Amino acid sequence: MDVFKGVVRLMRKERAQHVREIAKIDAALSALGYGAGPRRTLSAAARKKISDAQKARWAKARRG
Repeated sequence: MDVFKGVVRLMRKERAQHVREIAKIDAALSALGYGAGPRRTLSAAARKKISDAQKARWAKARRG
């Protein structure tokens, strides 16, 4: 049993190290603006405007 306790202790120590490393990576990404911030939602009118613009681009590409 003592061997298993040692293995478990080692695994928990490694896990804690990885958690700290992930926290550092998350902080770096947040500083660069890639963090898990609030999601922006578009209104239906804005989505329609984008859709119409894309449809116009595809129609122009098909014509020539």
